[in-house]
Amino acid sequence: MQRTRVKICGLTRVEDVRSACDLGADAVGFVCAPASGRFVELERLAHLAGAVTPFVTPVLLFVDASPAQVRSALEVVPNALLQFHGSENSSYCQSFGRPYLRAAAMGEGIDLLEFESKFAGAAGLLADAARAGSGGTGQMFDWSRLPAAGLRTLPLILAGGLDARNVEAAIRLVRPQAVDVSSGVEASQGIKSLERMRSFFAAVRQADAQSGAQ
Repeated sequence: MQRTRVKICGLTRVEDVRSACDLGADAVGFVCAPASGRFVELERLAHLAGAVTPFVTPVLLFVDASPAQVRSALEVVPNALLQFHGSENSSYCQSFGRPYLRAAAMGEGIDLLEFESKFAGAAGLLADAARAGSGGTGQMFDWSRLPAAGLRTLPLILAGGLDARNVEAAIRLVRPQAVDVSSGVEASQGIKSLERMRSFFAAVRQADAQSGAQ
């Protein structure tokens, strides 16, 4: 049975990073886009990354950042997976010599398989709502617009408005390799709720258990 991986994104507090890791997060995301309300400066990024436990992947999220901005963040977190949410092309994404995720804003007319072909070197695609920007908006999109798992070439990370109430249905329908949550486990912007995170993990595990039973 495939286990659905979990990424907790938009972390701004050391205690929330530790809680996410303790609960079983596979990845934790830090927003390096200044326009976001969850943006973390480099000095704070260093403290947050220092709280990431072994075997949990730190992810740095950018939106049309300059190469210098990306490299500065990588100096702080050299083992990070990169995540790009803007208009970045494949050459740019690959130029840093690190594995990367490419976000696909699922607006009208977006064909994920066509988008996938443009980023064949990506570690995975992150499907998010069309107006998600740097993520964390709580907006959903129509999951039925995603191609069936058997048609996809790259691992798919599902994002956009997920929480403990809907993630089971999302996993059953989409069969993603991972789910990504930010606002769905928050008490307020950038402040995670331990109870909401715990409920989210429980719902993901329940979906996996039901999938295995079937």
